[in-house]
Amino acid sequence: MHRETDPPRTAPVSAGLARPWLLADIGGTNARFGWLAEGSSTPGHVLTLPTADHAGPVMAALQYLRGLRQRLGSDYQPPRAAAWAVATAVAGDAVHFTNSSWSFSRAAAQADLMLDELLVLNDFEALALSLPRLQTHQLRCFGGPQQGLAGAALAVIGPGTGLGVAGLLPTAHGWVAIPGEGGHATLAATDDFDAAVLAAVRREYAHVSAERLLSGIGLPVLHAAVALVLGQPRPPLTAGEVVAGALQAGDPVCERTVDSFCALLGGFAGNVALTLGARGGVYIGGGIVPRLGERFFQSAFRQRFEAKGRFQGYLLAVPTALITDTLAALTGAAFALELHGR
Repeated sequence: MHRETDPPRTAPVSAGLARPWLLADIGGTNARFGWLAEGSSTPGHVLTLPTADHAGPVMAALQYLRGLRQRLGSDYQPPRAAAWAVATAVAGDAVHFTNSSWSFSRAAAQADLMLDELLVLNDFEALALSLPRLQTHQLRCFGGPQQGLAGAALAVIGPGTGLGVAGLLPTAHGWVAIPGEGGHATLAATDDFDAAVLAAVRREYAHVSAERLLSGIGLPVLHAAVALVLGQPRPPLTAGEVVAGALQAGDPVCERTVDSFCALLGGFAGNVALTLGARGGVYIGGGIVPRLGERFFQSAFRQRFEAKGRFQGYLLAVPTALITDTLAALTGAAFALELHGR
């Protein structure tokens, strides 16, 4: 998707905060670190570390910096500022992750890493900030038009370990990201099968949020409910096993689970587009959808996205695209740090 009125699509090379910058995109399963040196326009020296292998983000960051110091040798300079995109709501000094045991104090982390500035923002706030600068090779468009309404709001949703949601609004002073916890909004049924699946899940969970089913932690729950509705109860599977069962083994319950996942995600994405007025486009991030390959693009996602009654015409004009660049959130974190330093 491309809008001729968008700001430049290359990352800035100057800002008020001195470089180098330490960047991080920290989810429930992995923490991805990157480096932005003076004069660089894109994050480099990217390394992904499993969260389970470290006591917290400071320890993971220190391991990353030790390795970077070894690689760069005399060219290494300690980071002056950092931006961490974290998979949780951000408010106050204490940060507690939603889908991992990690927590930290922003002030203590800044002191431990000897930073002049540590900016902590929601991970989908960072991903939203990357949207206007994404180029064609970083996206795969599907369904609807190739271009959205110029100067209109954008939205991003992302099934990963959890389900992230954020918006990006154009203002007279530039783009403003709107972070939120939309993944915890109540998931709605579109047809009788959806209703039966949600009813099955409610036997165990009083509140069935979108994240409860449309995420890495949710796929096993969705699989169990689909199996129950089909009258074919199965042993519990991990998210990876569900995907493999659908794409490789031809397991009919796993196939129906993945198809249901795509359809429910489409309906949810349409709700987000309507809520935010995201007529510029809706982007899909996170780690799950890319693993589904062509099955996602052949699914009912776009049909469900548009199926909003009197507002079907509204959504017909809204493009949807998969973000294929796994470093997009790091780029958005760098942009947030640039804005913070102005």
